[in-house]
Order: sequence, then structure tokens, then C-alpha cells
Amino acid sequence: MNNRMEVTRETLRESIARWTNKGNQFPSAIPALWLFREDEPTEPMSAVYEPSICMVVQGAKRVLLGNETYVYNDHQYLITSVDLPTFYQVIEASKERPLLGLKLTFDIQEVSELLIDSNFPHHRVQQSGHGMATSEITLPLLTAFQRLIDLLDEEHDIPILAPIIRKEIIYLLLVGEQGARLRQIAAVGSQSQHIAGAIVWLKNNFAQQLRIDDLASKARMSTSSFHNHFRSMTALSPLQYQKHLRLHEARRLMLAESLDAATAAFQVGYESPSQFSREYNRQFGAPPLRDITKLRQMSAAE
Repeated sequence: MNNRMEVTRETLRESIARWTNKGNQFPSAIPALWLFREDEPTEPMSAVYEPSICMVVQGAKRVLLGNETYVYNDHQYLITSVDLPTFYQVIEASKERPLLGLKLTFDIQEVSELLIDSNFPHHRVQQSGHGMATSEITLPLLTAFQRLIDLLDEEHDIPILAPIIRKEIIYLLLVGEQGARLRQIAAVGSQSQHIAGAIVWLKNNFAQQLRIDDLASKARMSTSSFHNHFRSMTALSPLQYQKHLRLHEARRLMLAESLDAATAAFQVGYESPSQFSREYNRQFGAPPLRDITKLRQMSAAE
């Protein structure tokens, strides 16, 4: 088994290295599949992790969620069940042995449909803490991802075969060590599903003024219960979560749409440009103008 694991892992390394030889990220022709590489360790960077499985087949990454730290390498995958604002860092990479990895995002609706359509065995849903965890990579997961990446050489097969392999991967996650983490989000009527719904609402309405009582009501919980369950899943309070989303969107607007800091701040819901600048500096380690200039210089260098 160990030999088969290493052979499959090496094949994945070669595949990802081939598709990422011209840049750090490769948005593949397969929907929701990204391949990536890094040739050196990085400073901590802020990002919102979507519901996804992330895997590296060479090197290592560290993700910080609140006070929790998750490290994954070629033996562990990272699973995220709801959108989570985090800091991540490449901690093991070099030009000789770059970090090589992949990310497959999924919609929790897909998980729910699979649970229903396949008459999935009933499991008692238990509260499993934060919506993020690491777990051991299995041979079936490695081989499924290899078959998925192989489709990049046969693009005419992607529309038919990619959804089948994608469903297989989600199934393997559901029956694996972290299956309860997905089932608790997908289980209709569960507290975790209500919190996940509130997170989706926040993601789509982060520029609006946040009233915790109203959001708790949407989640069918008392305010105190909602606050506790929200923090348990995201490691943030609802207000902190909203702030992270606002800052990330403002950063995107300045970088991708060339908005100035004040315009971006107002567009994402800030009323005070000075408050926006202070919170942006704390989040990204530099004031808006300096941060965006640095990001553009890095992009031009790549």
C-alpha cells in the first residue's frame, strides 16, 4: 500500500508540475479545480477559504483560523466546509522542490444532493467544531484526483467524466474521517446548516449594516446561541467575520477594478475612510495604497 501511495503521489507531482510550469496558479479547464505551485516559502497572507478540499503532494502549508493552526503536507489534506477568513503561509518550498498542490471547491448543496440521491447511510450528526480540519490522505483520494487531472489532456471528456469523478471525491470525503464535518453542514434543519445559511447571507450582504438579532432570527436561534455557534464554526464573531469579508472585497476592488481606497471603502460598507485604512493595515500588514502597489509589482514580476 505504501509503495502504491508513493507511486501515485509521484505521478500527481509530475502532472501538477507540468501544468503549473508557467505560473504559480493554474485555473484548470475542469470547473472548480485549481492547481498551484510555489518555489519558495511565503509570508502569511490573508484569504477567504471556500468550501473545498486542498491537497499538496510536495511541500507544506500552514493556515491560521482564529487561534487554531492547521498544517498540511503530502500526507494530510485540508477540508473546509464553509467560507472562512484565514491567513495562510507556504512553509516548505524551494526551486528544486517546489510546493505542488491542488484545490477542488464544492457547493454544500452538492453534498446535500449526494446524501439524498445515494440513500447515504444515516449517521448521527455531531457538532464537530470549526468548519476546517486536516486529515490523512488516502489512496482512493489520490487516485481519484489523478484521474481528474488526467482529463486535462482529454478536454472533450471533461463535461461527462469530471462530474462523475467530482462526485466520487465528495463521497470519499463523506465516508472519511471528516465526513461528519460535511454532514453536519448538509443536514437539513441542523444548527450547523442554519449557521452555514447565515454565513452565505453575510457573504452576499456584507456591505449592509449588520443586526445580530435579525441574523440570529434568520438562523432560528437565540442571539446568544447564534453567537456561540457562529464563533465555534468560524473562530470569529459575526461582526469580525463581516469585517474580514469587507476588507477582502475592498482589496479586490482596488486591485482588479483600480478603485481608490476611499471609493472601495464606501462600496463595501465603511462610513469612515480612516477607520477603513486602520483596519486594512491590521489585516494585510500595510496601508491600502502600499499594499496594492506591492501586489501589482509582484504580479508584474511573475
